[in-house]
Amino acid sequence: MFERIVNWARANMPTREQMEQNRFARPLAARHELWRFTRRSVPRGVAAGLFIGIFALIPGIQIIGAALMCVPCRGNIPLAVLMTFISIPPTTLFVFLPGAIAVGNSFGFHADFSTVQAMVTKGAGIGEWLVWLGSDAAPSLVIGLFLISIVSAAIGYVLAAFGWRWWTAHKRKVRNMRAAARDFPD
Repeated sequence: MFERIVNWARANMPTREQMEQNRFARPLAARHELWRFTRRSVPRGVAAGLFIGIFALIPGIQIIGAALMCVPCRGNIPLAVLMTFISIPPTTLFVFLPGAIAVGNSFGFHADFSTVQAMVTKGAGIGEWLVWLGSDAAPSLVIGLFLISIVSAAIGYVLAAFGWRWWTAHKRKVRNMRAAARDFPD
């Protein structure tokens, strides 16, 4: 399954050379260190993508924000963009929003997730959503999303760093085994 995801990403992600032809993406594409997979850039890219992907729940903003966040922290842009896809509609509606509201309510706010569920089922308009956000829901949601995104980014950074170390150790072990088999055939 992991290979299928990687193959899909390779087939559908634009290359750095393609992005150099776009006048808006050219400044990011010109910086080669933002596209390399190194032991430092991979965890930084994962953390940047998770933070922006969870905190900014607007799809176009997530990708642009993750790419721009990689510039000062020198993270890997393709991984950051890929990590923003953690906030697909099912995870947003059933994991992040209820969790963010619960975390925000622990700070004394009074947002109610049952109101969100009712508004989603009846297909509420923009005006109703703005009224809901104008109540205590907005601070609760923002504080909750911020804290969840910080914790997720930290966990993602640590897991990516350990994953990178495991992957490079695994590759080294396989390479050494092949060299030993080639040098000492049975």
